[in-house]
Amino acid sequence: MNWTQHFEAQRPMLTALCYRMLGERALAEDAVQDTWLKWSTADHAAIHTPAAWLRTAATRVAIDSLRRAKARRESYVGPWLPEPLLMDTHTAEDSFALAQDCELALLWMMDTLPSSERAAFVLREAFDASYADIAETLGKSEAACRQLVSRAHRRVAQSAPDLTQPAGKRAAQISGFLAAIATGDIDAAKAYLSDDAISISDGGAKARAARRPLIGPDDIVLVSHAVTLKHASGLTPVPVTANSHPALLMTDNGVAHTLFTAALNAHGQICWMYTLRNPDKLWPALAHRVGGRAPLRQQTEPPDGQTLQNS
Repeated sequence: MNWTQHFEAQRPMLTALCYRMLGERALAEDAVQDTWLKWSTADHAAIHTPAAWLRTAATRVAIDSLRRAKARRESYVGPWLPEPLLMDTHTAEDSFALAQDCELALLWMMDTLPSSERAAFVLREAFDASYADIAETLGKSEAACRQLVSRAHRRVAQSAPDLTQPAGKRAAQISGFLAAIATGDIDAAKAYLSDDAISISDGGAKARAARRPLIGPDDIVLVSHAVTLKHASGLTPVPVTANSHPALLMTDNGVAHTLFTAALNAHGQICWMYTLRNPDKLWPALAHRVGGRAPLRQQTEPPDGQTLQNS
């Protein structure tokens, strides 16, 4: 196997690693390309384990990229949500196949972690890296890396939904909630939500979306119902898979309008809601779908060019 083949054999793993670190497809692809540039000029004769070398290099590139992205996300208009991976079943050849099972809710929560903490968490939990390998990658002691992973676990656990809920249950709760909102059954809609539910909408100043997280059933249902009455009537829900979990793509005469998904708590109630409206994220997700179905068209401009302030 030549050195290019060594790299290509590791590309799916590197892409999955960088996506988990960055939460954006384009940034992940750029990080993998930068890793290739480092690999192409490396002293290959001195590299005894190509996979480990490449994982270390990609992690360091992703950390640098994440630090730059943090500054951009701090000035982002409204809440920032990770970019979804929308794919059909035939994804074995896709570089992002290994990243599909990364929960959007988990990606969103990990975005609050410091970059080194996030890297240690991803390497340990997603790739089962040893603490010795993590220490070498991050330039820290094994004891320090154990602390990084432990802190990340605690921070994520504080607000993590139950990621073990079956797909069928999640799909039913998502559909039921949206149906109740569409019919104006306020009490039924609230019953789908946990008391501490949070709803986040990402429009990125490119489409109408709430500029603050909505907290609790009253706030979520009030705003969701108002938005449906004003802007979402007549939309058609199309079941899709986002990061290997059920989601609904809302379309308007075949035009992609909104991607909606959610995570449940241990009682099966919706505790985290994801509403993606930003076309800069929605269109790449659609464009990369595989399996024989052409992507839906993207809405090129929001209906009125505005974003919602509190609703």
